Amino acid sequence: MPLTIATWNINSVRLRIGLVERFLRQHQPDILCLQETKTPDEFFPHEAFEKAGYKHRTINGMKGYNGVAIISRVPFASTLTHNRCGKEDCRHVVASIDRGDGDPIELHNIYVPAGGDIPDPKANVKFAHKLDFMKEIGDWFEACKPAKGQRKGKKRIIVGDLNIAPLEHDVWSHKQLLTVVSHTPVEVDLFERMMRTQDWVDLPRQFVPSDQKLYSWWSYRNRDWRLSNRGRRLDHVLVSPALKDSIKSHAILTDARDWERGSDHVPVLATLNV
Repeated sequence: MPLTIATWNINSVRLRIGLVERFLRQHQPDILCLQETKTPDEFFPHEAFEKAGYKHRTINGMKGYNGVAIISRVPFASTLTHNRCGKEDCRHVVASIDRGDGDPIELHNIYVPAGGDIPDPKANVKFAHKLDFMKEIGDWFEACKPAKGQRKGKKRIIVGDLNIAPLEHDVWSHKQLLTVVSHTPVEVDLFERMMRTQDWVDLPRQFVPSDQKLYSWWSYRNRDWRLSNRGRRLDHVLVSPALKDSIKSHAILTDARDWERGSDHVPVLATLNV
């Protein structure tokens, strides 16, 4: 049975709820994971999602910053919120999806700190926080590794704005961005360490080879983002080995970057037969 999951850094769900509704009408994913919802939970636009048929939601938001949400047409078996690095800054929610086979899928929606502009943890507390966050996430998933004898382990998915473009062709210029936050070697190393914890499969790169450019974000500073095409792939879909054989398709909705008052990120979709 196909299951389509979308991830989108919406950069304010209340400001862009019309765009979210448009996306849901046009693409009808089973599950939508949002980052940077930027609203306290009491002001989350539940009614719009109810009308669209997404009756199952787990949210964790705050005023003006961060915030994550999982919105679904598929019931949740359970939900969980994680606070990272001793902060309650609304960056990690989990929903367990039961497809009726007694082996639920653990869906993690994560928003990694952007890290500011200076790639020096001593000079920039935001960058230090980002590195600490990635270390903690890596340690946490390392502790969740399959036990010996469990070849594939649990069905797990990570989606979200992980704010790291790990591969050379995940950025418009590998050489020029080596000293730019999101593509520095220390960030890439931490991303790769996290990938090794569960032998995560980079789902979009199963369809687009690593020697081809692939982006999901274009800065607001680019007046003509299509012409310059100085993008980065910051939004990810990762699946555990237990789901690798279930991968069916993926799409990055580049055209959404042109929507009026759109986010600087575009939706990424993945479909699995589960």
